Amino acid sequence: MAHKLINNERFVASVDLHIEDMTCASCVLRVEKALCAVPGVARAQVNLATQRATLTFAEQPADPAAIVTHAIAAASHAGYPATEITDDTQDDDSLVQQRAVEQQHLQTNLFISLGLTVPVFLLEMGSHASKQVHQLIHDTLGLQFSWTLQAVLTSLVMFGPGRVFFRKGLPALWHRVPDMNSLVALGAGSAWLYSLAALIAPNWLPENARFVYFEAAAVIITLIILGRWLEARAKGRTGDAVQHLIGLQPHTAHFVKGDNEIVEVAIEVIKPGDYLLVRPGERLPTDGVITQGTPYIDESMITGEPVASEKHPGDAVTGGTLNTTRSFTFQATHTGRNTVLAQIVRMVQTAQGAKLPIQAVVDQITAWFVPAILLCALSTFLIWYLIGPDPRFSHALISAVAVLIIACPCAMGLATPTSVMVGTGRAAQAGILFRHGDALQRLRDVTVIAFDKTGTLTAGKPQVTDLEIIDPTFSLETVLSWTAAMQSHSEHPIARAFVQAANERSLNIPLAQEFEAQTGAGAKALVAGRWVSAGTSQYMNEQGLETVDQQQRMTDWGLLAKTPILIAIDSTIVAVAALSDPIKPTAKFAIQSIKSAGIHTVMITGDHPLTARAVADTLGIDEVHANVLPVGKVERLQRMQKAGQVVAYVGDGINDAPALATADVGIAIGTGTDIAIESASVVLISDNLNGLINAITLSHATLKNIHQNLFWAFAYNVALVPIAAGVLYPTFGIQLSPAFAAAAMACSSVFVVANALRLKQLKLR
Repeated sequence: MAHKLINNERFVASVDLHIEDMTCASCVLRVEKALCAVPGVARAQVNLATQRATLTFAEQPADPAAIVTHAIAAASHAGYPATEITDDTQDDDSLVQQRAVEQQHLQTNLFISLGLTVPVFLLEMGSHASKQVHQLIHDTLGLQFSWTLQAVLTSLVMFGPGRVFFRKGLPALWHRVPDMNSLVALGAGSAWLYSLAALIAPNWLPENARFVYFEAAAVIITLIILGRWLEARAKGRTGDAVQHLIGLQPHTAHFVKGDNEIVEVAIEVIKPGDYLLVRPGERLPTDGVITQGTPYIDESMITGEPVASEKHPGDAVTGGTLNTTRSFTFQATHTGRNTVLAQIVRMVQTAQGAKLPIQAVVDQITAWFVPAILLCALSTFLIWYLIGPDPRFSHALISAVAVLIIACPCAMGLATPTSVMVGTGRAAQAGILFRHGDALQRLRDVTVIAFDKTGTLTAGKPQVTDLEIIDPTFSLETVLSWTAAMQSHSEHPIARAFVQAANERSLNIPLAQEFEAQTGAGAKALVAGRWVSAGTSQYMNEQGLETVDQQQRMTDWGLLAKTPILIAIDSTIVAVAALSDPIKPTAKFAIQSIKSAGIHTVMITGDHPLTARAVADTLGIDEVHANVLPVGKVERLQRMQKAGQVVAYVGDGINDAPALATADVGIAIGTGTDIAIESASVVLISDNLNGLINAITLSHATLKNIHQNLFWAFAYNVALVPIAAGVLYPTFGIQLSPAFAAAAMACSSVFVVANALRLKQLKLR
């Protein structure tokens, strides 16, 4: 279950269910309707490809477990057994096993159905294909026995492997919510019943209409089971990215006991605080901090960077990454579902289960599609029965059955979710996490990308390059140590730069009290009985201090892409510092690539205007807004949105969280703060800005793939339903066989899934 913190109480916000036996888009709509009818459920989002439903509760529920129980009962009553996905029951491995069992069951049914259908097909179609075969069957078996044998074998197919179509399709038809199973049940059942009548009570039919179509009924069932088996195999591959991530988690760990004894234990027993040994060539079992050793760790599964990085004691390490060199010891900090790897898996699964806005259009069409096909089949039967060639009843029945079988909405139901599954999985392999599935579509439509500067376009590790004392009353060492004392309460990169500068000079950093910060502007604190403050000229002006005399010096530093910071003690400005933050190596290429795609680039930063302009000119950014507080960032983004722009914002700090949440697509640099990441809809795990280009590329490729799938799904029905209905018969004498219709229907679903799988081969930077 997902949890949120509201009114200082933890409550369940949403829950995931595993839904069985869904086969088409109509099934999805039926399950969603059943779940939404449950009191306390605000929204139900069902995904055909992942076989999952996500329930969002309407308000803080008094008894969330009761709502889940009712939801499971509602789905099961609708004909789709459901189970809750929790930390304790169906974990990812068991879901994979369940999918494998389902695939094995389909394969078994396929072999049984195929073994029973082949003799029926040979007996009937062999007679039509060759006079010699017809004569052989007539002389050895006889026509009546041949038909009886076909009836027995076809009945075994219908009520053996094919019983699922009747068990689900007929009740759905009875409840006026027909689905794909209903179409198959009506189509195959009609052919079987007509043939049975011709065999048992031939006098009920005109003499020229006494034919059997057992082979059509058997072949329909067999081919649709074949299509589902191929589809299940292909759908299994759409989740390869998640399974690969899950596979990176070792199952055992080398636990270091108090007496330095090494014991191999199951990963489940590891707790935060335990010490673990990792040998060369092994993957880290969980997240932690290195206590001994200097290994080189391959973090490509997290960052996408192929080069291993050297780690030292005190450095954080991530579970699932690979130790490439020497043994080391680390202390576990996060285990189980709290590790970075587990969170990445959950993010990917959430994105894969999401519905894109384009899916809403598909759902609307699907809602009336099956009833429309039933009406079309009925109209086809009536028209051919009234004006068709002899035998009219037989001709009308075959055409109606072909319409029912060929018009399956499977392809439409799979068109969007399979592409989303593969696209988000490919993104995860490239270090891009779509936390919200709809961001995949919104990112394609972005017209403006706005960037924070520090930590986003620059390395986020500024260094104090200049410190000029204005008031000789204070020494450089005193100003620097007091400023570092005040800044030690802040996590801002500029604050860390002052602390680092003081440590490099081995200065004593006293304790600071009553620390106050104004996000994006400055901070102050009481140090050694004096008020020490540091920040922008605007911040100093708000403190009642005049900054005119320092403007020229600040301008000169700004032109050199250095950030000027004013330092005051009590009510006097005593020093001016300059900090330099190197531009990321990938920033310039990323900006140029984005501009070449026709996207307008903007920098919105709280930094000094001249510093911001110098960085922007170096990178080629179109528009700059400097000296902007977090509230001002939101206002500028909203101004762009009101002008009709679709805006993405890229940032990494706490002060970027409001802007990330306001933008149409918030993109967080994964090396940033947890608050920024939680506010974003897309996360770039590494600070390599090429990930931004890859995210845009994936967005365009995935939406293009979805459009291809939808075009195929709809074009297939638009083209073949009229042919199945018999529009070519008057001119060309062509009547579509129900068996061919079943083969075409199966191929359409497999084609959609296969086309989605092409995204796995998408080349990224």
